[in-house]
Amino acid sequence: MNLYIFNEMRRGGAIFGVGTYIRELTAALKDCEIKVCVVNYATEKLRIQKEEIDGIQHWYFPAPFQWTANNPEQWALYYRNIVYLLQLHIKDKKGLIFHLNYMECKPLADALKSVFDCKIVFAVHYLRSVMTLLGNISRLRRIISQPDEPIDAEEISAKNHYLQEKELLQSHGVDKIICLSHHTFELLHHDYQIEKEKMVVIYNGLTDLLPVLDKQTLHLDPDIPMFLFVGRLQEAKGLIYLIKAFRKVLEEFPNCRLIIVGNGNYDTYMREVGNICMNVIFTGLLEKKDLCELYQNTTIGVMPSLTEQCNYVVIEMIMHGLPIVTTNAPGLAEMTEDGISSVQIPVIEHTGKMGIDTALLAEKILYLLNHPNEAKILGANARKRYEKQYTVEVFRKNMLNFYSLLNE
Repeated sequence: MNLYIFNEMRRGGAIFGVGTYIRELTAALKDCEIKVCVVNYATEKLRIQKEEIDGIQHWYFPAPFQWTANNPEQWALYYRNIVYLLQLHIKDKKGLIFHLNYMECKPLADALKSVFDCKIVFAVHYLRSVMTLLGNISRLRRIISQPDEPIDAEEISAKNHYLQEKELLQSHGVDKIICLSHHTFELLHHDYQIEKEKMVVIYNGLTDLLPVLDKQTLHLDPDIPMFLFVGRLQEAKGLIYLIKAFRKVLEEFPNCRLIIVGNGNYDTYMREVGNICMNVIFTGLLEKKDLCELYQNTTIGVMPSLTEQCNYVVIEMIMHGLPIVTTNAPGLAEMTEDGISSVQIPVIEHTGKMGIDTALLAEKILYLLNHPNEAKILGANARKRYEKQYTVEVFRKNMLNFYSLLNE
């Protein structure tokens, strides 16, 4: 079997967790009988390059020097050129599987299918239609069921993304679809009219870092409660609600700290922080080692997202045995068990918008602070949840079984 995993470097390799997914997938498939190659395209390289990393081949194809980045016709031409070059470089064409990861790559799937005798797998890491509406599925259903074109710019964008996504997923060029959650599976079946037989649910997995953590270098006061948020600083992640809730927490625990890890629109959130700035720390992006140290020193992890699928930050938090407060957003709701391995609060729809009750979020955080034994049990159960469902070993087993069945 020859597996080629595609990664578009123009998108930074980290958007929607695709970079992490490819890194963990290649680690999971290391030393197996499948010949694995990662095809990195739209890179900043000036020429085609190849290198081997931990026994896995990585190929790099440069982006064109002059082009309009969002021009579909130019992308289609670029994809055809990539496929032409792959014809020259792929020598062993037996058991070919191409694993795609970006929703915009239908021309690439079509071009691959027209040239190679292959199977094409597509992993659904994100649905822009859902993200545009901040996870408001009922609103999306209203939009796609209306015979008239929507007038609102947000709804127009959501419907256009929906049609683009549906065209790719229904395409005969895509043989199998990997969903990262059961919610996505059901959504694609009922609202995108994708046959259940075409799809499979495989949760993300992460390499366990606890056994290999180095000596800690952070010197944080163990008597000061630390709350940790990790993610992009954008509306869908719900950070604005966490900051508002944190203000209420400070009324009872004035010395606690909120640590915010990630890049994005700092100005919006720093304005919201305002006069509690001495209690809030913005770190920007962190190296994995430093982030792991933060996990080890955190009192409570918080994931207030309005929409997710199979979030890597949640996996990292439960890997480290953190008690966590999350929303019940589709995807997040099935990652942990409310009251057993997490505390969940509802995402609320109000006048077409999705939001969170900040008073309830503060209440749940305060409850865990005031009941440390229950928080400890929650964290221990979270670690068990990771070991059962989200280790790289479980991920490896599921992916190997999936590829084997596909290649029969």
